[in-house]
Amino acid sequence: MTSKGPEEEHPSVTLFRQYLRIRTVQPKPDYGAAVAFFEETARQLGLGCQKVEVAPGYVVTVLTWPGTNPTLSSILLNSHTDVVPVFKEHWSHDPFEAFKDSEGYIYARGAQDMKCVSIQYLEAVRRLKVEGHRFPRTIHMTFVPDEEVGGHQGMELFVQRPEFHALRAGFALDEGIANPTDAFTVFYSERSPWWVRVTSTGRPGHASRFMEDTAAEKLAFEEQLQSWCQAAGEGVTLEFAQKWMHPQVTPTDDSNPWWAAFSRVCKDMNLTLEPEIMPAATDNRYIRAVGVPALGFSPMNRTPVLLHDHDERLHEAVFLRGVDIYTRLLPALASVPALPSDS
Repeated sequence: MTSKGPEEEHPSVTLFRQYLRIRTVQPKPDYGAAVAFFEETARQLGLGCQKVEVAPGYVVTVLTWPGTNPTLSSILLNSHTDVVPVFKEHWSHDPFEAFKDSEGYIYARGAQDMKCVSIQYLEAVRRLKVEGHRFPRTIHMTFVPDEEVGGHQGMELFVQRPEFHALRAGFALDEGIANPTDAFTVFYSERSPWWVRVTSTGRPGHASRFMEDTAAEKLAFEEQLQSWCQAAGEGVTLEFAQKWMHPQVTPTDDSNPWWAAFSRVCKDMNLTLEPEIMPAATDNRYIRAVGVPALGFSPMNRTPVLLHDHDERLHEAVFLRGVDIYTRLLPALASVPALPSDS
């Protein structure tokens, strides 16, 4: 992979790096700056822009490219705006500078998870609009907060609101994970997270002292949570901070017309797909739970998996290839013929 000089940088890469510099880092993301960024981008692209405050200070930004047939359900392109914390001392470059080295690797928190995908959506739409395309189905791009800490102040609330139902989403795309091989991973379901908060009360004291009824001595293993709390005696309680019990699977065969359209484009582009269950949890679980089939896909092959890692980075050529891929996927998905579910 080669890199262009700074004076020749592709405008899509420049926009990507601008977005990476917005510090939407947990636990205090600058969501206002991200919303302003997408508002300005919508203005430049001639897209509709709606802001939905799902909780105080938590805004979902919806950019819309109307289709020619409003009776059809829409395509939903989702991405989250927040990123996980960093430990700067372990980074080769400032994680919010979006530094690009001489080989073309862009170092930044969010480079893989998942600011790349947000800009790939936008730049694919930009390219298609410039070429004069219109498609039957409306395309909505949603940029949501709070995903990295469970999505409880983001997509979990948004899917319950009338503004979400008004989008009439028929199919959704959201994030995936990089693949170090030539293949591209696509996720059709995901694991169900259980986040557990255990409270154990007792006498405090240093570990070197032999004391009875300390809080620490009451802990056992996760697989025996309930029986363990009961056996520990008074003062030990368990609370689920997150307990997902509704896993949904999006079919990956030709019985699913959305998969048929998605996989056909990938085949035409000679992309090898590896369908898997997402090893983590994303906002797709909330989308699938309300009946919308969804795939997790971040077009990053030949790329080490560095989400949440030190020196998270993405090569500009891989990023631009992702724009190419979405530029082919969106026309196919937004042109899927009318389905029984559309009514």
